[in-house]
Amino acid sequence: MGRYVLRRLLQLIPVFIGTTFIIYALIWALPGDPFAGRCGDRPCPPAYIAEMTEKYNLDDPIIVQYFKYLGQILQGDFGETYSGIPVNQLVADAYPITLRLAIVALAFAALIGIGAGILTGLRGRGFADNLVLVSTLFLISLPVFVTGFILQVVLGTELGIIKPSVSSQATWGELIVPGFVLGSTSMAYVARLTRTSLMENKRADYVRTAVAKGLEPKRVVGIHLLRNSLIPVITFLGTELGALMGGAIVTEGIFNIRGIGGLVYKAILTKEGTTVVGIVTLLVLVYLLMNLLVDMLYAVLDPRIRYD
Repeated sequence: MGRYVLRRLLQLIPVFIGTTFIIYALIWALPGDPFAGRCGDRPCPPAYIAEMTEKYNLDDPIIVQYFKYLGQILQGDFGETYSGIPVNQLVADAYPITLRLAIVALAFAALIGIGAGILTGLRGRGFADNLVLVSTLFLISLPVFVTGFILQVVLGTELGIIKPSVSSQATWGELIVPGFVLGSTSMAYVARLTRTSLMENKRADYVRTAVAKGLEPKRVVGIHLLRNSLIPVITFLGTELGALMGGAIVTEGIFNIRGIGGLVYKAILTKEGTTVVGIVTLLVLVYLLMNLLVDMLYAVLDPRIRYD
């Protein structure tokens, strides 16, 4: 198991360098003035441009700039905005809110999605199966911003059950509805993936063998059928946490949540390259760590994988 984890960790290094270099190059190596608009309608003074060029190492080749930036990141320094605010501080303020929102969304996707998938996958075709298929298709077809807007108007404005906008504290209770909106599409995919995986594995040889050996139905389902059927679901959920954190821009905008999504959107509008690169680099790290966690769970659920 140790060699398996070490091999996966070593594979993450080139992926991290490659993805963050592409992001860095897209922000800083594109033609045009990176400080356009920083001084209003007038061109920036030469002294200001010289100071910023030296501060962000823009006279160096792009590869040298990147590795200097990588050295800063390894020391925990994600740089400063043009106004001198540390990106670490902005991320520290916004990241816990987005993380809570993503965890709520992932909980909805895991609990309701897996529960519905197990219910329909074990029972087979019937009313519950048709209900889950229709409702999941409905959620997949409906864009997230439409779901969010409908729930905000119905539950917030018309019925007064929730506040239409989340407060600056963004408590767990306030994030339940936005979390449901953010995780609604993932929930539908998880339900369908679990159902399909279970229905395929019900006809597998190892399940027939377990039944033929006289094992109790609960043991056949719990130990043999679910354990193998949930491997693709865990893979999906693991990678989905990173996607939920990166894709929360729309949901955070609808419910006025001051998280990472809003921070990235504002940074793109104001052309704060350092902020965009810092946050996206952090999201890449989340993706990679979640993939590593998924690989480890994979190996626990199916020991043959670690020996491949």
